[in-house]
Amino acid sequence: MGTALAALYLEPDTTILILALITTVGLQVTSNFANDYGDGVRGTDNEERIGPERALQAGLLSRSELKKGIIISVIIDIILITALLATAFTPSEFWTIAIFLGLGLASIWAAIRYTVGASAYGYKGLGDLFVFLFFGLLSVLGTMYLFTKELSLIALLPAMTIGALSTAVLNLNNLRDSIPDKKAGKITLVVNLGFERGKIYHYILLGTAFLCMLTFALYTTGLSWSSFYLLAFIPIIVHTSTVYGIKDPRMFDPELKKLALSTFLLAFLCFIAFNYFL
Repeated sequence: MGTALAALYLEPDTTILILALITTVGLQVTSNFANDYGDGVRGTDNEERIGPERALQAGLLSRSELKKGIIISVIIDIILITALLATAFTPSEFWTIAIFLGLGLASIWAAIRYTVGASAYGYKGLGDLFVFLFFGLLSVLGTMYLFTKELSLIALLPAMTIGALSTAVLNLNNLRDSIPDKKAGKITLVVNLGFERGKIYHYILLGTAFLCMLTFALYTTGLSWSSFYLLAFIPIIVHTSTVYGIKDPRMFDPELKKLALSTFLLAFLCFIAFNYFL
């Protein structure tokens, strides 16, 4: 989405685009490794877990092997972040580079500390906040700045949209795992809210995402054919209806992929619209 917003102002640099994508994938890999390790060590991943079996849980990797994987992944992340900043900025922009390097290191910290460590924030109901901040605001606005070297208030709306949708994906995961999470002492926001109120919270997240993107469309072009990216909310509306009828937490599992793909579709359509039709 950050690249799409940058396309409103200039033609995005291909090298920065590729490095930004690879860096994002690298951070996601680190997050997956860390979640596997953290939940596995705490015993949260057990026979009651509904989602796909993880490496540590299945015995495919030992704790030491997975820890080494996290370390290697972090080293790769730092190399990628450094390469990205070296490409996007000049040496004269020292303080900007320093700030972005700090944000990059903070992203690595957030990816690991979600489930790893005695004070893992994912076990204290703070996962939603961190996902909104790092996958939404920081990811979108930070990527936009890498290309344009400027920010705009209106860009907050798409950033909040992605943040809300990313948080909704996490919320689905927490709804699915609410029973085993509670037993394991993983106090997610859903565990605090309860199952039904967790679903209401889900509707609020999806509604917020739609309203933010609708407001952005009205402000920039009005509801015209160039706002076709709003069509990405059709499968999200269908998803909302499906979630409403779910009583068995196991039924949330297939909805995770649907919502994640719908979020990607929205970002892709925005890139097409902003790059070629606005």
